[in-house]
Amino acid sequence: MRIPTDLEIRALHERFAPTPEAFELVWTHCLIVSRIAEQAVGADGLDMDLVRAGCLLHDIGVHRLAPADPYVRHGLLGYEMLGEVGLPETLRRFCSHHTGVGITRDDVRRQRLPLPDCDFLAETAEEELVMYADKFHSKSTPPRFLTAATFSARVSRFGDDKVERFASLVERFGEPDLAPLAAEFGHPIT
Repeated sequence: MRIPTDLEIRALHERFAPTPEAFELVWTHCLIVSRIAEQAVGADGLDMDLVRAGCLLHDIGVHRLAPADPYVRHGLLGYEMLGEVGLPETLRRFCSHHTGVGITRDDVRRQRLPLPDCDFLAETAEEELVMYADKFHSKSTPPRFLTAATFSARVSRFGDDKVERFASLVERFGEPDLAPLAAEFGHPIT
């Protein structure tokens, strides 16, 4: 499988972004997630070129969200967008399988999520790392970095199983050093 270059992925973001501001917000977030993934201590044996592409692509579906769309749909929209441009399933899955610490069929049903009735779980180590790295940065206004403790508290509203899943990812990949990234990008750590 040919992995697109950073410039090719950037061009996709530019193509799909509804505004320059949207491009900047999402592209910067994706770059940051990639930099966080590079710090993973448990990444031995992973295809880091694939991880980098996954990080840069994972949120492209945000560009297609309509104002009234539930945010949880951005992963599915990204999956569809990458299919439209002919990217393979391996790359498309980074979009649809990175939300939270994974969305199960039971989550879809119990929370009545506007998603197909199936699992959206990271299955490969590369998918897990992209999903994990994404938890440490938010595109909120203003954008911010999240510590493991902050994300754990946020995900707790979805159940103890989600907290345990995140804790296992912290144990596997290590907690990233966010201070240098916060200084470089000017985003606070919460």
